[in-house]
Parts: sequence; C-alpha cells; structure tokens
Amino acid sequence: MTNEQIAMALAEAEATGLSINPIRDYLADAEAAYAVQEINTVRRLNEGQRLIGRKIGLTNPVVQKQLGVDQPDYGALFANMDMPHGSIIPWNEGAQYKVEAELAFILNKDLPNEDCTVAEVMRAIEYVVPCLEIVGSRIGNWDIKFVDTVADNGSSAFFTLGPSPKRLDEVDLLNCKMQMTLDEKIVSEGVGRACLGSPLNALQWLAQVMAKTKSPLREGDVVLSGALGPMVAAIPSAKFVANIEGFGETSIEFGV
Repeated sequence: MTNEQIAMALAEAEATGLSINPIRDYLADAEAAYAVQEINTVRRLNEGQRLIGRKIGLTNPVVQKQLGVDQPDYGALFANMDMPHGSIIPWNEGAQYKVEAELAFILNKDLPNEDCTVAEVMRAIEYVVPCLEIVGSRIGNWDIKFVDTVADNGSSAFFTLGPSPKRLDEVDLLNCKMQMTLDEKIVSEGVGRACLGSPLNALQWLAQVMAKTKSPLREGDVVLSGALGPMVAAIPSAKFVANIEGFGETSIEFGV
C-alpha cells in the first residue's frame, strides 16, 4: 500500500466505523507515518475543516517502552473535535472510544523557533484548563504500534475543555492531583508530573518539533499535553468526569 492508499483506508474507516487491520507493515518508519497523517490533515482542510491545535500522546515513559519508542507523538486537532463541557457523544461501537484526563494549554503567542525555550513556552500560555480527551482507533482491537497511531492522527477522536481557565501563575503543574471517574467511580488517577516530568516539557517538545516541520504552533492554538493517568475504555451511557486539583473539572457523556 502507498501512503495515499493507507490514508484513504484510515479515512474510510473513520467515516464508516469499520476498523481496519494494522498498517505498520506498509510504513517504513515514523517519517512515513507522519506523511500519512499529513495527507489526511490536508484532506480535512480541503474539505473545509479548521485546524485549531495539536495533541501530544505517549508522554508516559511506561507506554513509550511498550511501543518501543523514546519520545512522544502528536496529532492534529480540528474544530469539529471540540465537544462542549458536559455534552453527549453519540455512541459508535466501531470507534473503540477510550477516555483520558490531562491538561490543555491555550496559546496567545506563536512559537516559531526550532530551539524554543521553556521561558518562551511559558510566555506563550494564556490559559490552562482540565481536559478529557476521547481517543479512538481506526485499527481493529487497538492492535497498534508507534507508526500505526501516528498515521492514525495519534488515535484522536474528540476532546472537551473545562469551563474554568487558569493562568499559569495560579496553579501547580507538577503536583496537581488528577482523578477521573466513570459513573462516579474513580477509574484513573495521576499527577501533573506524570506528563514527561512536567506538562511544560511536553509543550516545549511539541513546539520544537512543529517548528522543524514548518507548521509551528500559533496564537490561539489548543494543545492537549498528554494523559496524567491511565486511559479507560468507554461504554454506552457512561459519564466521565475529570477533576484536576486547582483547575476544576470537565465532563463528557456517551449516548446509547
């Protein structure tokens, strides 16, 4: 399969809800996988969708080890992925939804430099909010390796942002405790430093990588910085609530 054929297969799987077999045997390396991701990013833009930011994945060293990599990955966020706090996502069995809690950054400056510093990252952050990321895989049974998830836009689906944005100097990014509940039962816990030692490290990594790809982070972008605890499989009618200490909460529900 060519990169274009792989991209088409992933797009069709998303549209139909019918998953496909792993695609890693057709991808030589991470560069090829990101090329497939870019094909579908351009397709979405040509269809009139709007790029609004990026997501960072694989920020937990344990998960990196499982997939045999030593760095995170990224995917594109589009406006139609943004679900209002407390909204209901129609159930789609084929989407294989899972949910994870994290912090999201909203930027007020461009980050165009390949050697972007932590200081520049901090200056570019307007707000931080709690976030639930709803991930989904077009690969059947989540049978993925690094190149599978990269080509599949970081296994992205939807996200929801909390309604109470905080300034960077109002919060503790390292020690904030996260609890995520499923129908009021705690199913995932973590702390800020679980994300690459600091969510700021994740954002700096992404800023540098995107600058190198000539698609730098821009003013107004939303950046999902990576899970603070284990992801949890969704089920019909489930309600997920993420509460992150100092940031408040955000929630999402699934239909039947």
